Amino acid sequence: MAPDLTAGLGLKPQHYEEARACPADGLWFEVHPENYLVDGGPRLGWLRAIRERHPVSLHGVALSLAADAPPDARHLQRLRALADHIEPALVSEHLAWSTWRGAYHPDLLPFPRTSEALARVCANVAAAQDALRRRMAVENPSHYLHIDGHEWSEIDFLTELSRRTGCGLLLDVNNVFVSASNTGFAAEAYVDAFPGDPVMEIHLAGHSRDALLGERLLVDSHDAPVSEPVWALYRRLVSRIGARPTLIERDDQVPSFAELLAERGRAHAALEVPAARAA
Repeated sequence: MAPDLTAGLGLKPQHYEEARACPADGLWFEVHPENYLVDGGPRLGWLRAIRERHPVSLHGVALSLAADAPPDARHLQRLRALADHIEPALVSEHLAWSTWRGAYHPDLLPFPRTSEALARVCANVAAAQDALRRRMAVENPSHYLHIDGHEWSEIDFLTELSRRTGCGLLLDVNNVFVSASNTGFAAEAYVDAFPGDPVMEIHLAGHSRDALLGERLLVDSHDAPVSEPVWALYRRLVSRIGARPTLIERDDQVPSFAELLAERGRAHAALEVPAARAA
């Protein structure tokens, strides 16, 4: 596991003071770098102040690695400048696309996992890592419907992506649970088959039921505590692959810092079991 990182929290502006002062062992914070690509100002100042006390991870949402085009060079340049400034413990992005030919979509979109797409994503990840001069982790997405035309399973696609580019993987356990429920596969089998060695980070989050379809469509909404089935999958994963830096994501219906810190404590405690076993 990355030095001194156990369980972390997504950093929210309303929690800046408490986050900076918190003395919890192994605590780290993750931010979307797109919110900090500025030359100065109070928000960047807060991130710098928190980085002085805690490790920080940059979790991007705008590189559009699966688009039919290379990552935007200007965006990479700004991301590199932020990374050089903050010196993040981890850098990650998504196996998805969101921009194409100047159009920006407010979501992380799926694509057919073909060999042609694999070559394109490998080229884009390699370009991003070269520009950032850092190894990055690529996250498994949430799925809401079946897409025709896949030539690779998701796990095989990510494993080959890691092998060809040297990138790491970010396994979002809630994404696995949501995708399994929506498209009909066994979440336990997915977690058991996921390669352990490339995993640099794990994400945990809450989900919600669609207002019209209920349990037939789960949404990766990040607006609720981590569900008990997701906690069970997480413990199953870390008991097999060992401790990894684990983030509690919460982006809506954000509770108090104390409440998030208590939830983060469950992940921290779960990581102590495999860490003690490996000692």
